[in-house]
Amino acid sequence: MRGFYLADTEETAWAEWYRHTSELGVPPATRMPRSTWKIAVDVTDIADLTAPGILAAHGMSELHPTRRQWPLTQPVGEAYYRDGCRGMLAPSAAREGGQVLAIFRPVSELQGLVPVPPPKHHTDLPPLPMGLRT
Repeated sequence: MRGFYLADTEETAWAEWYRHTSELGVPPATRMPRSTWKIAVDVTDIADLTAPGILAAHGMSELHPTRRQWPLTQPVGEAYYRDGCRGMLAPSAAREGGQVLAIFRPVSELQGLVPVPPPKHHTDLPPLPMGLRT
């Protein structure tokens, strides 16, 4: 299942980007320039994995910033999708205290998500976000 990923703050988005860049094993500067957007979200039926005890109910004590945890996390998302959820709100694995929202993409159209112009263009690498975990 494909997903469209959003973050609660720009710092969380950059932490997730730095984490992904690190996993790719490429220098961050080679992935610039970038643009960040604010997105208005009007989506219901979102599974909330941020509530106390929810991760533990799925066999995880916390999320780790590594693909090695995917064998545990992917079936969770697939189960919520099968149960009719449109997405999941989860703690950010890459930034302590951050949250990410994954909207499931069974089709190309993302209903309920509206970009709020203007985008913020970045030609230089942003500073490492506070709370970054890699």
